[in-house]
Amino acid sequence: MCLNKNNILFVCGFVLLSMIACHPQDTITSATQIRFSQDSVYFDTVFTSIGSSTQRIMLYNDSKDPVFIESISSKTTYFQINLDGENQIDLIKHYEIPAQDSIFLFIRACIDPFKQDNPVLIEDTLLFVIDNNVVSLPMQAYGQDVILLKTKEGRTEFPSGYTFHANRPYLIYDTVLVAGKMQIMPGATLYMHNNASIYALGSVEALGEKNAPITIRGDRLDKLFEKVPYKYASGQWGGLYFLHYKGEPIPTYELNHVHLLSGNIGLYCLSEDKDERGILSMRNSKVHNHAMYGVVLQNTDADISNCEISNCAAYCVYLAGGTHTLTHNTIASFFGYPYTTINIHQVMREDVAALYINNLSKQYAPTVANIRNCIITGARENNIALATPLPSYYTGEIIGNYIKSDTLQVPNSRGNIYAQKNDSAVFINTHYLYKEYIYYDFHLDSLSPARGIADSIISLSYPMDIENLQRKPHPDAGCYEYLNAY
Repeated sequence: MCLNKNNILFVCGFVLLSMIACHPQDTITSATQIRFSQDSVYFDTVFTSIGSSTQRIMLYNDSKDPVFIESISSKTTYFQINLDGENQIDLIKHYEIPAQDSIFLFIRACIDPFKQDNPVLIEDTLLFVIDNNVVSLPMQAYGQDVILLKTKEGRTEFPSGYTFHANRPYLIYDTVLVAGKMQIMPGATLYMHNNASIYALGSVEALGEKNAPITIRGDRLDKLFEKVPYKYASGQWGGLYFLHYKGEPIPTYELNHVHLLSGNIGLYCLSEDKDERGILSMRNSKVHNHAMYGVVLQNTDADISNCEISNCAAYCVYLAGGTHTLTHNTIASFFGYPYTTINIHQVMREDVAALYINNLSKQYAPTVANIRNCIITGARENNIALATPLPSYYTGEIIGNYIKSDTLQVPNSRGNIYAQKNDSAVFINTHYLYKEYIYYDFHLDSLSPARGIADSIISLSYPMDIENLQRKPHPDAGCYEYLNAY
């Protein structure tokens, strides 16, 4: 059955997967003067039946004489070996490495399914007989069975609803369309292939827990560069789309402890009819590092609380049509250069506000945004933009926030702290320093001006922060309550 009402083009490719970790130090074998560029080979979380990316190792002959590899062997078939272009290691006999020269060794893990939920450790040793000496190279990988969603058409449809379970991770190559109710169970992990997206045409229930969050992220588990995991690069998958069409039952979307990481768009909610709007409740969730938008709400009523929405190349939050209540959220836009010391994104950050409120378009319902006890900041000086015909008559509330922006001249505005220039002390870290292994951290700094400024009456309805910490009598703005341990 074909799910209609859209004309979405779905594109899906094929890549190899792995998380490859290696030891940087060289190993020299005393008997032969053969040196490997690393002393072991380690693959973390290799999806069974898919395989890993390929690790390249150098074999150096540092001696003044040639050495000869008489044979290469291993115990299992889980690791595919290619020596200087030869991929059948049993054919390698008396292979010469000239004096003070080197050759390439390529290793890839390809593991058959185990038909079980937990990862399985695979260990092997690659044995080289070199000039009558045995030299070993240990190899290790974790094989993980997955639930694979992949078709020739690049599109998987569930016309009567679908439930994503948590016993095994999902590897999604297709774009998935779910009509009816979509459920995602606590602890579920969805690995999304390049350009893959999920479209929900009905209600959604994704109720993770603090110790069992729901994670939707890219499927690359290896490294982009030596010290840079792929999870730090944006644009690895499409997005999560909630779509409501005119005449259909009004859907509800419930998200709790959901992590949407490193796609093009985190969450996009759209109702076709401005008078029949979907209803979103999102709590204790993280939307981080997207190549376009974080959260887009068009003709959708929403209550968003205790969420971090951060580092998007365009708007972190875009509101157009509906009543939106945002309470105790951290909305921070420090995407890309100069906030990273290495180029890991395919796009440049746009010069736009972190939060945009669009109350101008007639195709949307009136946009009433109540922003309470939030942090809204980023790379530019003005990080909240309110587009409305008459700001002095705007009915939305702006209360108890820390905002890096011009002062908002709206009647229902009080208790806000405005920082128009440098606000580097707000968070623990607003940079990604890859050589130092330091990544963005939007917990509050000890000197943060967002500490103790939130409206305490409003906070009574939100006594715990995103990490289940008790809020103080004079609570902090944002989703993270300051803790001295940080």
